[in-house]
Amino acid sequence: MTSLHIDAGFDSGNIEVLGIEGATARLAIRRDNSSDFFQWFHFRVAARAGEEVVLKLTGLNASAYPGGWPDYDACVSEDRAYWMRAASSFDPAEENGTLTIRHLPATDVFWVAYFAPYSMERHHDLVADAAAAEGVEYIRLGTTLDGQPIDCLEMGEGATQVWLYARQHPGETQAEWWMEGALECLTDPADPVARALRARCRIHVVPNCNPDGSQRGHLRTNTVGANLNREWADPSPERSPEVLAIRDRMDQTGVDFAIDVHADEAIPAVFLAGFEGIPSWTDSQGEGFYRYQRILDRRTPDFQTKLGYPKARPGTANLSMSTNQLAERFGAVAMTLEMPYKDLADFPEPEQGWSPERCKLLGRECLAALAEWLEARDA
Repeated sequence: MTSLHIDAGFDSGNIEVLGIEGATARLAIRRDNSSDFFQWFHFRVAARAGEEVVLKLTGLNASAYPGGWPDYDACVSEDRAYWMRAASSFDPAEENGTLTIRHLPATDVFWVAYFAPYSMERHHDLVADAAAAEGVEYIRLGTTLDGQPIDCLEMGEGATQVWLYARQHPGETQAEWWMEGALECLTDPADPVARALRARCRIHVVPNCNPDGSQRGHLRTNTVGANLNREWADPSPERSPEVLAIRDRMDQTGVDFAIDVHADEAIPAVFLAGFEGIPSWTDSQGEGFYRYQRILDRRTPDFQTKLGYPKARPGTANLSMSTNQLAERFGAVAMTLEMPYKDLADFPEPEQGWSPERCKLLGRECLAALAEWLEARDA
């Protein structure tokens, strides 16, 4: 009888057990519903404390981003609060691409994930805490196809309309950890960054744009397989009610500045992507983005500008992506913030790698950079 048991029947769980022999398990990641995307995994392991467990995730050459597996170490936790890295290796020749994870557990049960999970229960706690803060208005923007609310938190007395939104791609849990840090800052009455921003801005925060995909353990899509960050040009109630609800509210408020928070599988860095290539591009609008990028680069060593995505050529921007759509639709200074699954190449932290704690700290740094950006703009 095996002493190794693996389960994923919980919020954001995703794994299929192909076989177990002793302390070694062969596993596969389940695809997003109605989609070929797969990369997110999250499961629980029951084993014997003090005996090494070997977990082999197979078939990864067909995953959404095979370039994400080399030099990647899986996230492991024994208390679901502190997430460390487990030694992992990728062999593209083994069973169509296999990530081998090794962990020596100190207890009889532990959890493994692509990145530290951000559960829907924690999401509801985040919304409850923020909504109870002084000066915060809760807006229920709409409902997902699975019947979950699309939550928005609004605050501030200023004229500049700032939108912060995250987890269009649900497996990018870094984004909601960033949101937790940002909201802790914004709702702290003693925080000088929050006081400055709330005086100058009306701030709209959507901590999770894709609750259905988050709960189902998807990497990139909602319940019907829609990639929400390719729906912004023409969202529909049948396919992308999340985007439709958020964009409708943006049309009511306007958008001057926006950050869409994401994570990248392959690039070991934090970086920003802008809106080069939109039809209405102007150098002054673009300079607004580049100036913010320079400020953030100066403020924190966790951000850099060397690594990132190539810029779109003039007139070739994909307007179905939110950053491009908002820059074109509103003339906004809009951007996509990307965080890594791997550790930072130029500023590593060996035990945790890129972590929830660093995501939260980056959230406040991004807000502090915005306060500085606004001060210079209004001078």
